[in-house]
Amino acid sequence: MIGVQNMGPSSRKSIKRKWVKRVKWGILLGLMVLIYGSHAPLITLTKVDGQIPFNASSCVVMIEFTKLLISLLSLILTGGTSALSAPPRLLLVAPYAVPAVLYALNNNLVVLMQAYMDPSSYQILSNLKIASTALLYSFCLGKRLQPAQWLALGFLVAAGVCHSYSSLDIEDPEGTEAEEGPRLHITAWGLFLVVVYCCVSGLAAVYTERVLKSQKLPLSLQNLYLYIFGVAINGLSSFSSVASDKSFLEGYSGVVWVIIAGQAVNGLLMSVVLKHSSGITRLFVISSSMLVNALLSWVILGLQLTPSFPVPVIMIGLAAYLYYR
Repeated sequence: MIGVQNMGPSSRKSIKRKWVKRVKWGILLGLMVLIYGSHAPLITLTKVDGQIPFNASSCVVMIEFTKLLISLLSLILTGGTSALSAPPRLLLVAPYAVPAVLYALNNNLVVLMQAYMDPSSYQILSNLKIASTALLYSFCLGKRLQPAQWLALGFLVAAGVCHSYSSLDIEDPEGTEAEEGPRLHITAWGLFLVVVYCCVSGLAAVYTERVLKSQKLPLSLQNLYLYIFGVAINGLSSFSSVASDKSFLEGYSGVVWVIIAGQAVNGLLMSVVLKHSSGITRLFVISSSMLVNALLSWVILGLQLTPSFPVPVIMIGLAAYLYYR
C-alpha cells in the first residue's frame, strides 16, 4: 500500500492503462477461444440423419461476405471512406490476394487429403501446423525465439497430438479391430499432402501478419481488401464446384447463421491479433479452443471426456507460462 501511495498520478495512470489493455486482450482472446471451440459442436447440431444439410463451400463464401460487410461498415463508422475516394494502387492491393489464394488452397487440401488417410490421422497430424507456423514465423519475420519459447511450442504440439489421439476410438465396441482392419491409415502421398497443408497454413498466417503490419493503413481498410479477394476466390471456387448437389442457401438454419456470424467475427478478431500481436498468439488461441470444443461437446452433445483430458490442459498452461513469462 505504501508503494502505491507514493506513486505519482502519471504512474498510477500508466498502471491503469496497462490493466485496461490486459483486460481488453483477455476478453478478445477469450471470445476467440469460445467461438473456435464452439464451431465443431455447432456443426454437429446442424446435421440431419448424420449428414450436413447445407453446402459447405457456400457457407465459406457467406462467412467471407459477412466479414466484408462488417469491414465496410467499420470503415464508414470510423470515417475512413476517404481512402476509397480514389482507385487504390494495384501494388497496394495485390498483396491481399495472396492470403485468399493460400486459404482457398488449404480448404481444398483438407478435402483432398481424406482420400489418402483416415480422418483420425488427419486430426493428429494437422497439429504439425503449429510447428510449421512457428518455424516460418521465426525465419520469414526474423523473430528470434528463446529456447524456452521453442520448448513451449513443443508442448503446444504435444498437447494437440495428445488431445487428438486420446479422443480416438481405434477399436470396435467388442474390443477387437474391425473386420476391414485398423482405422488409422495414411499413404506416402497423404503424408506429403499433410506437409504441404501445414506449410501453406503457416505461410498464410505469417504472410497475412507481415502484410497487415507492413502497411500503415486502417485495419478496417486492410480487412476490406482481404475479404474482397476472399469473396471473389471462394465464390469462384464454390460456383465452379460440381461436388455438391445442394443449391447455394439450401439447408440453412438458425444454427448455420450463428456459425456464419461467429466465424466472421472470429476472422475479424484474428486480424486484430495478427496486426497488434503475433501469429504465435493465434496458435495458443487455436490450441486452447480444442479444450473448449471438448467441454462443449460434453455439455451440449453428451460426449464423454477421456481420463487423459487434464494432460493437454496442463501442457497448454505450461506452454503459455514458458512462452509469455
